[in-house]
Amino acid sequence: MNVLFEEDGGFKTGTLLADNDTSLQVETASGKRAKVKAAAVLLRFNDPAPGALLEAAAPLAEGIEAEFLWECCADGEFSFLDIAQDYYGQAPGAVEAAAVLLALHAAPIYFHRKGKGHFRKAPPDILQAALAGLEKKRQQALAIERMVEELKAGALPREFSPHLTQLLYKPDRNRPETKALEAACAELSLSAAHLLEKCGAVPSSRDYHFQRFLFEYFPKGVDFPPVTVKPIADDLPLATVRAFSIDDAATTEIDDAFSLEALPGIGWRIGIHIAAPGLGIQPGDELDMIARQRLSTVYMPGNKITMLPDPVVAAYTLAEGQPRPAVSLYLTVDENLEILNQESCLERVPVAANLRHHQLEPWFNDATVAAGVPATAEQLPFRDELLLLYQFACRCEGRRGKPSATQGVNDYNFEIFPDAADPSGRGDRVVISERKRGSPLDKLVAELMIVANATWGGLLAEHKIACVYRAQVGGKVRMTTSPLPHEGLGVPQYAWSSSPLRRYVDLLNQWQLIACLRNDPPHFGTKSELLFAAMRDFDMTYAAYNDFQRQMERYWCLRWLAQEGVSTIDATLRKENLVKLDHLPLQQRVPSLPELTPGQRVRLTVEGWDYLDLELNLRYQETLDEPGAPLPVAEEEGDGEAESAAAPETDGATPGDAQPPAATEQEA
Repeated sequence: MNVLFEEDGGFKTGTLLADNDTSLQVETASGKRAKVKAAAVLLRFNDPAPGALLEAAAPLAEGIEAEFLWECCADGEFSFLDIAQDYYGQAPGAVEAAAVLLALHAAPIYFHRKGKGHFRKAPPDILQAALAGLEKKRQQALAIERMVEELKAGALPREFSPHLTQLLYKPDRNRPETKALEAACAELSLSAAHLLEKCGAVPSSRDYHFQRFLFEYFPKGVDFPPVTVKPIADDLPLATVRAFSIDDAATTEIDDAFSLEALPGIGWRIGIHIAAPGLGIQPGDELDMIARQRLSTVYMPGNKITMLPDPVVAAYTLAEGQPRPAVSLYLTVDENLEILNQESCLERVPVAANLRHHQLEPWFNDATVAAGVPATAEQLPFRDELLLLYQFACRCEGRRGKPSATQGVNDYNFEIFPDAADPSGRGDRVVISERKRGSPLDKLVAELMIVANATWGGLLAEHKIACVYRAQVGGKVRMTTSPLPHEGLGVPQYAWSSSPLRRYVDLLNQWQLIACLRNDPPHFGTKSELLFAAMRDFDMTYAAYNDFQRQMERYWCLRWLAQEGVSTIDATLRKENLVKLDHLPLQQRVPSLPELTPGQRVRLTVEGWDYLDLELNLRYQETLDEPGAPLPVAEEEGDGEAESAAAPETDGATPGDAQPPAATEQEA
């Protein structure tokens, strides 16, 4: 005697060895012995042999139409043996009964299982819905097949256009378009971005990276809603100074300016003036909500996304020509440039000039400063003020015991020149210029910003007013609400306060500082959830913005290599197989490098690049005999990443903390 039984959702056959009523001992066709529950046995038969039953039944089952069986079945539960007898018009043999069982089992849309070998026909309404769904899937499968073929042929399927952004940056794997794209990518061994570029859906690689950033951080776009700019307070006292700012040529968010007054018999009065949007923007108002959402200005070569709307920036930037509201720190210094006294106030500051780097540096650099800067240099406005402020900056650096800039590294400036004949951006030209970090202008601005941020951080700590500090303890830099030391700068505390037009924490700290100077209750308490949330969100968002800036700098470095037709390039080994390319803010892993000493100079062959993946392929060519030295560890940004032109983690030790990095201050 042989048996047909169900096990693990499938059907098996075997020879009966022993029948113990509730269970059976069975030897399967493979020779394995098994214990089978009697309830699992669906059919007992003598012929054919166990191994031949299902093989013979399968072809018969394929010829049985499920729809015909459904029409033949009465309502209610039935056994497969009953319907087999009705179907064949006689008592079915083992093969025929098994064929009907397989046909019923293979048509769950038509027949619902009700137990071992028992079924019930699906109700008509449920059947129709299921059939409609089945037809929909069939049509979808045909559409996917068609889209795959179109993609492979380099054509963009019509269904893709409304979903391109999602397909590129956050594909929904339940959508047929995503399934077609994945299938085509697998067949062609291409990424989604490269295949869509091949189909003409990514006309600009530059735009591909920019739109990905917007998709994640600006899903509603970068345009500001209509805003109302409050009138600038005119009841503030008017300062008696002639202030001037020092910025890159394209800087519009001028946060800081300086002034100098002689104090006969004492020394000088140095003024550090910071734009005061905190006087017009109030916590919780519409402008605060905008700034709180953006948290920082976003910089990239050739473009930027400001934290505040242009009318607000225009109202509070320290533009020359008229008094502007400011938070001022005045330092009284003696003839030896030692600080005797300091005071802070709110006032309107007349800004006499907005000085620009390109105007000043030919006349105010390491060489000219060492020579004393000739008094006849008419091209250098505020000559005497600049010289004395630079001398004061050097004294401040000496008192801190820390250099104001990482030695041995350069800053990079990116200038993008659009090609009007090529709106896709493919024809845009990039000029990358290099300048030594730590120039006299850099040091002047950086040291004065460190003084302001450290002094105001101390003032708020002394009055037990909460603010956001930037601390470095044990080499780890972090944001905190506690006035901890910043060991990298050599100051007891450091609160970002010098860029309220560009960074939200600076604006937040300015609100707290204004309350302190006015003897008003502070907006945020020491345990304010809003303060902690703003600090956390800013820290994460600011890091993401900086990553994007580095990514776009890397992109333009690749564009520059192609534009200039560079086939070989020299580099300095940093560690293992990581090199820093000459004259570019770009690091890259070179697997073919031999074992060399960090600081060794090498020549590399440029074998290719990928604008979408931002990959650069370099091959070792030769080791150069010229001497080299290990580059500062502080400048390392990671494997294969562009070195950001923004300041490294020195929080004010370069002008990058006081103003946007020159490499990223180009206007769109």
